[in-house]
Amino acid sequence: MNKRIRAVALTLAAALTLGTLAGCGGTSTAEDREIIRIGHNQSTNHPTHIALVAFEEFIESKLGDKYDVEVFPSELLGSQNEMVQLTQTGAINFCVASNSLLETFSQNYTLFNLPYLFASSTAYHASMDDENITGPIFESTKQAGFEAVTWLDAGTRNFYTVNKPIKTPADLRGLKIRVQQSPTNVQMMNLLGGSATPMGFGDVYTALQSKIIDGAENNEMALTDNGHGDVCKYYSYDMHQMIPDILIGNIAFLDALSEEERDIFEEGFELVNQVQREEWVTAVEKAKECAANEQGVQFIYPNTKPFQEACAPMHEAMLEQHPDLAPIYDAIQAYNKQYPSDS
Repeated sequence: MNKRIRAVALTLAAALTLGTLAGCGGTSTAEDREIIRIGHNQSTNHPTHIALVAFEEFIESKLGDKYDVEVFPSELLGSQNEMVQLTQTGAINFCVASNSLLETFSQNYTLFNLPYLFASSTAYHASMDDENITGPIFESTKQAGFEAVTWLDAGTRNFYTVNKPIKTPADLRGLKIRVQQSPTNVQMMNLLGGSATPMGFGDVYTALQSKIIDGAENNEMALTDNGHGDVCKYYSYDMHQMIPDILIGNIAFLDALSEEERDIFEEGFELVNQVQREEWVTAVEKAKECAANEQGVQFIYPNTKPFQEACAPMHEAMLEQHPDLAPIYDAIQAYNKQYPSDS
């Protein structure tokens, strides 16, 4: 555990101890409640935060005499990588992590990181709602101390750049593009001809502004909610990935819940998924309007076929390296045939 993670863990432990001592007088039942800490890296305006606040209100309406849910936005508990490690140890109970980051904890998550895995957003949603597809992947980190409890829609990931519009893979050559800290994303950028620059999400704005990097790849919300559209003026819909964000929970905490409590928490996890997805649709529409009209971002709609062809070798390589994931991959392809490309 690095120094920053250890410091956060110790701070949380101290806060919990003080809360316990304060409750020894028996004067306030509120002080006797167990604090449930949930961390994420988005702002308070983001659909993820709105959904987690709905979860907080739901759990406290059902189990408020025992649990006090606290949601920490904007990396207040550390970067995503640090929050995952804190969730592993139980210093916090839940956090939202990118699927790409979870690839470093379980190779099963490599599947969802594949570029052009899903033919359409409908196929993506149908696949992620199918427990036969998500179950083996979500449970694959139990030995690491956590498991996925639900998924969150993060839309499509596309390239956005400061000075140069991306219309073909050739336009990426020589550009330093921020990618998530995932071996799959680094490989994708190599195949597309760009220079992959992995870094935490919280560092991206400064890196763009100081021209340490030439661009990044993410959904439309990054332009407005995180201010990247103030610097990057070209957003290209190459639609290379549809990667979910994942709400993960500490195994020890989840296993300690009674059967009745776990049922209530499962209802809460479903609520998070429902609220976040509903809020996402509205938020993306607003983000596009704001980026175009207020930030001056130009949206580009290139032919995605050359991008797909460049990344195609990754599918075959993944199946050769992880043959146990082939049935899940085939199930996703069945949804792709049922729900072909939106375009």
